[in-house]
Amino acid sequence: MSPGSVPSSWPCSSLLCSPLQNSLGLIYTIYVDGLSVSLENVIGNLLTCTIPITGGAQRTISLGAGDRQVIQTPINDSLPVSSCSVALLFRQLGITNVLFLFCAALTEHKILFLSSSYQRLTDACRALLALMFPLKYSFTYVPILPAQLLEVLSTPTPFIIGVHSIFQSETQELLDVVIADLDGGTVNVPECVHISLLPEPLLQQTREALSMVLDPELEVADLAFPPSTISASSLKMQDKEIRAVFLRLFAQLLQGYRWCLHIIRIHPEPVIRFHKAAFLGQRGLTEDDFLTKVLEGMAFAGFVTERGAPYRPIDLFDELVAYEVKRMKAEEGNKQKILRHIKELAEKLYKNENPYPAVTMHKVQKPTEGCHLRLHQKPFPRLDEGTVQWIIDQATAKLQTAPPAVKAEKKCMVPSGPPIAAILERNGNALANSARRLEVVRNCISYVFENKMLEAKKLFPAVLRAMKGRAARHCLTQELHLHVQQNRAVLDHQQFDFVIRMMNCCLQDCTAMDEHGIAAALLPLVTAFCRKLSPGITQFAYSCVQEHVVWTNIQFWEAMFYCDVQNHIRALYLDSAEENHTEQESAEEPQEAKSALEIASEQLRLWPTMSREKQQELIQKEESTVFSQAIHYANRMSYLLLPLDTSKNRLLRSSGLGDVESVSNSFVTNSIAGSVAESYDTESGFEDAESSDVANSVVRFINRFVDKVCTESGVTNEHLKGLHVMIPDIVQMHIETLDAVHRESKRLPPIQKPKLLRPNLLLGEECVMEGLRVYLMPDGREEAAGGSVGGPPLLPAEGAVFLTTYRIIFKGTPTDPLVGEQVVIRSFPIASLTKEKKISIQAQADQFIQEGLQLRSCTFQLLKIAFDEEVASDSAEIFRKHLHKLRYPQHVRGTFAFTVGQSPKQAMQPKAKEKNPSLRTLSKNLVKNAKRTIGRQYVTRKKYTPPAWEQRGSQHFPEDNEDEISVSEELDRSTLTPSSTMRPSEKMTMTHVVERACCRDYQRLGLGTLSSSLTRSKNEPFRISTVNRMYAICRSYPGLLIVPQSIQDNTIQRISRCYRQSRFPVVCWRNSRTKAVLLRSGGLHGKGVVGLFKSQNAPTPGPSQADSTSLEQEKYLQAIINSMPHYSDAGGRNTLSGFTSAHMSSAGKWGSIRASGRMSSYALNVEIGSRLAGKDLLGTQHNGTPAEPSFLRQHRASLYIIGDKSQLKGVKPDPLQHWEVVPIEVFDVRQVKASFKKLMKACVPGCPSSDPSVAYLRSLEESEWLSQIHKILQISVLVVELLDTGSSVLVSLEDGWDITTQVVSLVQLLSDPYYRTLEGFRLLVEKEWLSFGHRFSHRGAQTLAGQSSGFAPIFLQFLDCVHQIHLQFPMEFEFSQYYLKFLSYHYISNRFRTFLLDSDYERIELGLLYEEKGERKGQQVSKSIWDYIDRLNKKAPIFFNYLYAPEDGEVLRPYSNISNLKVWDYYMEETLSEGPSYDWELVQGQPEPVEEPDRQDTAAPQSKRRIIWPCYDNRSRVEPDAISKLLEELHNLEMELGQVPERWKDTWDKVKASQRTEGRQEGSRTPSSLLMSSGLSHHRRSLGVYLQESGVGSTLNLSLDSDTSSTSTPSSGKPGARRSTSTLYSQFQMSESENRSYEGSLYKKGAFMKPWKPRWFVLDKTKHQLRYYDSRMDTECKGVIDLADVESITPGTPTMGAPKTVDEKAFFDLKTTKRVYNFCAQDVQLAQQWIDRIQSCLSDA
Repeated sequence: MSPGSVPSSWPCSSLLCSPLQNSLGLIYTIYVDGLSVSLENVIGNLLTCTIPITGGAQRTISLGAGDRQVIQTPINDSLPVSSCSVALLFRQLGITNVLFLFCAALTEHKILFLSSSYQRLTDACRALLALMFPLKYSFTYVPILPAQLLEVLSTPTPFIIGVHSIFQSETQELLDVVIADLDGGTVNVPECVHISLLPEPLLQQTREALSMVLDPELEVADLAFPPSTISASSLKMQDKEIRAVFLRLFAQLLQGYRWCLHIIRIHPEPVIRFHKAAFLGQRGLTEDDFLTKVLEGMAFAGFVTERGAPYRPIDLFDELVAYEVKRMKAEEGNKQKILRHIKELAEKLYKNENPYPAVTMHKVQKPTEGCHLRLHQKPFPRLDEGTVQWIIDQATAKLQTAPPAVKAEKKCMVPSGPPIAAILERNGNALANSARRLEVVRNCISYVFENKMLEAKKLFPAVLRAMKGRAARHCLTQELHLHVQQNRAVLDHQQFDFVIRMMNCCLQDCTAMDEHGIAAALLPLVTAFCRKLSPGITQFAYSCVQEHVVWTNIQFWEAMFYCDVQNHIRALYLDSAEENHTEQESAEEPQEAKSALEIASEQLRLWPTMSREKQQELIQKEESTVFSQAIHYANRMSYLLLPLDTSKNRLLRSSGLGDVESVSNSFVTNSIAGSVAESYDTESGFEDAESSDVANSVVRFINRFVDKVCTESGVTNEHLKGLHVMIPDIVQMHIETLDAVHRESKRLPPIQKPKLLRPNLLLGEECVMEGLRVYLMPDGREEAAGGSVGGPPLLPAEGAVFLTTYRIIFKGTPTDPLVGEQVVIRSFPIASLTKEKKISIQAQADQFIQEGLQLRSCTFQLLKIAFDEEVASDSAEIFRKHLHKLRYPQHVRGTFAFTVGQSPKQAMQPKAKEKNPSLRTLSKNLVKNAKRTIGRQYVTRKKYTPPAWEQRGSQHFPEDNEDEISVSEELDRSTLTPSSTMRPSEKMTMTHVVERACCRDYQRLGLGTLSSSLTRSKNEPFRISTVNRMYAICRSYPGLLIVPQSIQDNTIQRISRCYRQSRFPVVCWRNSRTKAVLLRSGGLHGKGVVGLFKSQNAPTPGPSQADSTSLEQEKYLQAIINSMPHYSDAGGRNTLSGFTSAHMSSAGKWGSIRASGRMSSYALNVEIGSRLAGKDLLGTQHNGTPAEPSFLRQHRASLYIIGDKSQLKGVKPDPLQHWEVVPIEVFDVRQVKASFKKLMKACVPGCPSSDPSVAYLRSLEESEWLSQIHKILQISVLVVELLDTGSSVLVSLEDGWDITTQVVSLVQLLSDPYYRTLEGFRLLVEKEWLSFGHRFSHRGAQTLAGQSSGFAPIFLQFLDCVHQIHLQFPMEFEFSQYYLKFLSYHYISNRFRTFLLDSDYERIELGLLYEEKGERKGQQVSKSIWDYIDRLNKKAPIFFNYLYAPEDGEVLRPYSNISNLKVWDYYMEETLSEGPSYDWELVQGQPEPVEEPDRQDTAAPQSKRRIIWPCYDNRSRVEPDAISKLLEELHNLEMELGQVPERWKDTWDKVKASQRTEGRQEGSRTPSSLLMSSGLSHHRRSLGVYLQESGVGSTLNLSLDSDTSSTSTPSSGKPGARRSTSTLYSQFQMSESENRSYEGSLYKKGAFMKPWKPRWFVLDKTKHQLRYYDSRMDTECKGVIDLADVESITPGTPTMGAPKTVDEKAFFDLKTTKRVYNFCAQDVQLAQQWIDRIQSCLSDA
């Protein structure tokens, strides 16, 4: 040992270390200074001096060199002795660093200290260990590591090691070691090491306490006058204070630990286990990393073994954790008290190390100063071994004779302290309303056991919700315990089901650890509750709660086993024999009962006093108790691990129970076992291989468990072997019983489910498939699921799905018991199904995933159904097949409109007997003729592609070109030109064709009459041509067409080929004022149009056949232009070429018509004027050449051709012709389909989204539906403008049957008020959509052939546009919004034949078109939607718009900006109470459920209020609008009086008529009626009049601020001028019943130059006016002063002709916006009164 390496002046590190240091120093002194003392003697004495035993004894020793030392032992050796080392460690490293090290040591990380002082290394290591008390470090601990052993540092196990800093470089590459540099004061934690720190409030509290101890000045550092006395304690004292802080910390961390100890054996020595999960659960620290790691660590295992024993000596920690926890809890946050407590503990620790003040002083020789620097050091002398040995022997002999020093150990029962629950009350109020919840749980359980199932059902959802809380789960287990008698409770099926569902819900939220002991409490119950399946076969609850992860966790089973063993051992030693065995963990027992630990400590105290036999007997008893429990648990585990159907080993396989390593809790599942009648596969037998596989894995699992617990609890080997033999038998037996149970449980009748409700069917609608029990699931529309609106969720609902020949119907009741009485109906026509997909879905919270279907319909409905487990998967398949067959019949004849009334089997056969032979033969003849004609041409229409067109040459054609054409195509002229030799059948056809809608309309428009060619008046510009009567020229056009007078039929034949589908331009409407015409056609074929419009100077290689056709086409267009009277001259024209693609691009950002001069009045957009800058117009053409100046001339073309931009590429404007092409970009049908799909997804999402509002708006925008509508409206408004200014327009887009139809129909609707009536709209649809061949069947994918093309809602889009216009002009339409919805629904429903097939030709072919008259008498079923609408309209005003008050000939110009468009509520609304309201008979058939409650108890006053759910009730029926209600009441009264009720329409017309006459009498001052006549003349847009549209009628909301001012004075023209209130009342009140607030006689000065006259004045507050009459008795009002116009009342002066006798103070003037009125009262008082009254009226307003 190098000199000076043991400087004795250094403060002692330990009580025993210091005397040893002193002794070694003495030996060195003797040697260095050469003292005359025998070294052998000194060493001999040193080796033999006796050290006193602990307990605080003191002893003085001398080594025989004149020295004297005192050896002092600590009072209690279980407390570490630290002297000052802890305080020094904190000084070297600081608070945070030491806490890091502390946590790292406890969570078993590797720790390395570096210092250049060995002493410091030793002290630091010792200090760290002292801090860990009461835990003991159990890994490698080397305070000073020798250099040779440095490779120990790379060991994988944890350690605490000190290394001298010269080896610092060697420690650099250690990756997972926490290195503390004592000299530098740093702690380095590598990146890969994560140190879990103390759980939160404790970490902060510990830090604060340490800083109070180490740095007391910190508290007062900021004070102006800090107290001078504050200073840290002495080092030794500070050391103890720091340790006190950590002692407190451990007491708080481990408080209540004794309540989680399980004592399994008491004799021969105690075996104790700690229930970690319960401890963490009760402390609420399951998630805490630090505590979990500490409890799993070795140090804690040692702590349990050492301190778990119930009978032993106790120390400071035991007292602290038992008695002081409450105090520490109370003092939290009070720094003074905490500090006081720390000081008290520090005192005790100090006292332990220094029991007596050091009286005797050490006396030890020290070497002389500097002696080690002497040059001549003599060598250390060789010691004589013999002498030393002799001294030792002598001392040993002496010791043997002396009596042994025995320390009196004071053993006692270790106090347990308060249970955790008592300490942690603050966690209790996490659920403030938990008491209420527990009450619900208790009530529900008592209802179940009292068999009040209905009550239980109502509470059940609340119970399941409550199960999220721990208290409720505990409550459930306790309540269920009460219902178990003698370990058994037999239930009936329904009760069993309830109990199982509660148990499953309870276990669902338990983790595998089961920290709250829920699974533990349920374990005895699952083997207690059972039901009888059949004689001798009982099913227990455990077979239905196996799907939980906790059962596969071996630690759970161990904890449970130990807990039960403890209870049994306790019972074994309790004297009272009647102690119940099944009692719960000791923590829950009443306080006076002795706990197992108390009994154990009592037994251990008595143990030494017992006889040998008694001891043996007790050991025997305990061992057999443990053994019997092991058998019991082997059974229990087999119950919970073997599935009911052993061929389905869900749990075992997935969790990998068979693997030895899988003790980890990796198995996680969310699914919960559902109702017991599970729909397992049909085969019940299982193969042997399967079952043995299950059995083996379970046996392995149980064996592993038994091995572990039996060895730990000391079961003898023979017993253990016996157990291993028994386990396979137990498992096998259990499999056999389960088999029987499984077999029987499948035979069980399913639990009573609500009976299926049958839907109402239409006349002739038949069920194809009986109801399949299903659940209707919520689909993302949150109203029905109780979302944004609140209210109980109507969905999911439980019921059945029915398939009829017409619809798919769901009818059922909500599963939520609070609305269980309501009926939910959701249905849609099969024909509207757009998508069907299989889904798997979890119908109820506690059931398995079921298969389901999601059916989406283009009536904006979605059925998301989950099949009940009773529905076999094959019946679900059959359902799908039937559905598919009905959705896509082979032929249109298979659709409902045809099969209605027949039995479904005959649906596909042709009818046996022809009812009306003449009509039949007629149709056949017609078709034959058509086919013949078509056959004669050498091409079929569809495939025709014209020959390549050369560039158009000069204008002159050789005449014979025409002949070439006619030769090449020899047509049967007789079939084309109307000849006098028509066959009779054809004549008949003609009469029918004439009756068609379009012909009636042509005559109404004056577009020509069907007279023979000779008598036709030549001056009429157009004629009705029969060229297509055999549908030979164009299949998809009607039989009669309007063509220019001058064009011959054979020319038409040729022209038609240039157009797609031969749809050549025909006139469909004429403007009666400007005589401009609207034409429609298909788009031009490929290059056709190019030849027509290209520049004419290119030389041609020679005349060609193609040119002639184009010339005829040109003639045709010219003929149309010539038909317009004042445009036959070739005057100037205006160009529209500015309106090109740039402004009509698909992005929807349209510009406006670029034009100059008068064209700017075409207000397509408001900002036209600002956009007229020349730049755009002077831009280059498509081919890059600069624009010609002629473009800018003020022209207007006589004919505009609106064509598709993609076809008009390369078209040059031609200044010499009178027409102009407007190329626009339109969307094709594909885009409409895609957009519609997205729109449906937006409105009916299909699955709930996280943020509905945002998601809805976003998906609505992405669908681009509104921008398509915007585009259609915009083109239509453009066309309307052109027609209105006298130019004709030809709409020639796509094939002429989709967008063309939309635009043409809208143009007519906007331009012609006739089409805005019910009759006119029908005519419009029949003409433009049906006769002109919109392909309804194809676009609606009505048959198998159309299945691939999918649904394209062209007509729906049109109706949506009409709806937008209707919203903007509510007074212009005779029909209501409901009418539009009705059409939207039924044009795809296939209930009526009207919208079937693609053209009139096809309808004739089927014999539909003209058979309606003949068959009218036959069936009652309406085949035409129009008849149906007429019938309904006669009965009730559902299609009528009460606001209808048209202006003569008004042309509507709706805004088309997207901001002006609204999403149609047809897409969003639904009525769950009755299904869609469009099948009127079904809805009317239902009784009104309103009055029922009134009848039941008349005693209590019944409220008349009803709650109306937006998605459930039919609003218009539950709260009809005012007018509908009045009409209905009138009808009812007439019925009561026995009169024949008048039709509502007649009543309405009468009311209107009387209003008009009344209005005339009232004179021009007030409008006759706000509603009936056009009072809203100024702004007819819907600024102030809103019709809240609904399914049946409409509700009136009249806003008073709309600009509907009545009088003709200048002020009324101002928009927004205030309307006179009176007009609103005048329609409801006759003059007799007026409100007279104040009346009397006044003199009034007449108008200019008129005398004063007395008049009777009435001030009416209600109507806010001053009226005057000739006399008091007069009923006819002579005049009205509207108070709204009054500006001021001032005292007046008498003027000429005023009454002489009156005081001049009685005069006053009333100034209105129009004139000044002079008044005079009888006297001053009266005048004052009038002035006051009028003033108060004004201020009230």
